[in-house]
Amino acid sequence: MVTGVAGDPGADFVRMIRDEGDVDRVIGVDMVEPAGDFGDIDFVLADIRNPMIAKVVASAAVDTVVHLSPSELPPVQGGRVSIKETNVIGTMQLLAACQKAPSVRRLVVRSTTAVYGGSARDPALFEEDTEPRIQPSSGWAKDAVEIEGYVRGFARRRPDVAVTVLRFAPMLGPRTDSPMGAYFALPVLPTVLGYDPRLQFVHEDDVLEALRIAARADRAGTYNIAADGVLFLSQAARRLGRPVLPFPSAAVGLVNQGLRRVGSVHLSAEQLRLLTHGRVVDPARARDKLGFVAARTTAETFADYAGGRDSIGLLNPGRLAQVPDRLATMLLTRRSLDG
Repeated sequence: MVTGVAGDPGADFVRMIRDEGDVDRVIGVDMVEPAGDFGDIDFVLADIRNPMIAKVVASAAVDTVVHLSPSELPPVQGGRVSIKETNVIGTMQLLAACQKAPSVRRLVVRSTTAVYGGSARDPALFEEDTEPRIQPSSGWAKDAVEIEGYVRGFARRRPDVAVTVLRFAPMLGPRTDSPMGAYFALPVLPTVLGYDPRLQFVHEDDVLEALRIAARADRAGTYNIAADGVLFLSQAARRLGRPVLPFPSAAVGLVNQGLRRVGSVHLSAEQLRLLTHGRVVDPARARDKLGFVAARTTAETFADYAGGRDSIGLLNPGRLAQVPDRLATMLLTRRSLDG
């Protein structure tokens, strides 16, 4: 059973997992109808915040649950309250359902590297056991911290279930809609004055592969899922050909208001922390114990996102590189004419 199949990455994951040879049945659960055709997927229109989700798990004798509903994007209209209820209350109800179902043997939960927080006091590299210097206090990051706490409690109560938590770095790709993808699609990138953070991503295809491995193997534990390498925000802007507009940190709220008024992207508190201090995690445990290695580096992931979205802006790097040669040609031509 997969929750959150109407959005990313749930829709693509159920299409992938249904083609696994020894998977007898796939049940997709969401509170909204999915847009695409899932073929022989059994879709259940249900709200995981409702205790009725226990009937779905029990009646189908589900053995593997992949929980992808937690997200920083609202599945339905309702603002921040709706997001938190779906993330936290929905997870609690789902865990209660799994606890009562003896058929459940494997649980995979989507989380985020945002649980490490973001501050000037953070280490250069986060491992899974690294404690954040400043705990996340709002938004998706705080939700994820609470979700992981409930998941650890479930694992203690059901030691017979292989519980796997995947902490994903910000996801990018040509198909997936994500907060960082929406940010990089802006014609001008607002940045925090005085900061050039290190950024690390994971490709949408690597996300699916990590989920596939976790759903098929009993590799309990918590794993960072991220690509190798980093990009500075300034490098990313240059590769996109996007001009940047630095703002003092005190003015970020006004910038957000302006973006909302023009119907553009809203920068969450988590994104602002990331765009200020950056975040880099160590994916070694996922490689050594889960058997997952990202196929693309951070730079390759970003390049695929930019190419797939045709996202090169006015400051096209290729054209800018030709400017010195063109100026030299113009000067030589003028000298020839003057001579």
